[in-house]
Amino acid sequence: MNDYFTERDAIEYPFYRIPKALITDPLYRSVSTDAKLLYGLLLDRMDLSVKKRWLDELGRVYLFYKIEAIQADLCCCKEKACKLLSELESVGLIEKKRQGRGNPSIIYVKHFFKKSEKPTSGGRKNRP
Repeated sequence: MNDYFTERDAIEYPFYRIPKALITDPLYRSVSTDAKLLYGLLLDRMDLSVKKRWLDELGRVYLFYKIEAIQADLCCCKEKACKLLSELESVGLIEKKRQGRGNPSIIYVKHFFKKSEKPTSGGRKNRP
């Protein structure tokens, strides 16, 4: 039987973050929960891209996430992994650039909000 979380336990484990807008915004109602989870995984992988300085000529962060890695992370087949990426691309949450010659596509993870809807510092609680 699993134990209950204590306050210390709750901050000890790393978590993937799924933006609330993907759940609450009507624009993303048609997006499957698996695609939303994949978006959370993509957001998490952006940290590594920033550390590796994977930036294009315009300063945009990009990443690589091979289909095989998506399949392994989500325990799904190739067809479903491709479908999930296409789903995210169709609603504007990612943009893929093919490199050809067997190289993985470059993936740009895009904001889930419009520029005019971007949260301001006044709307957030102060973080330590």
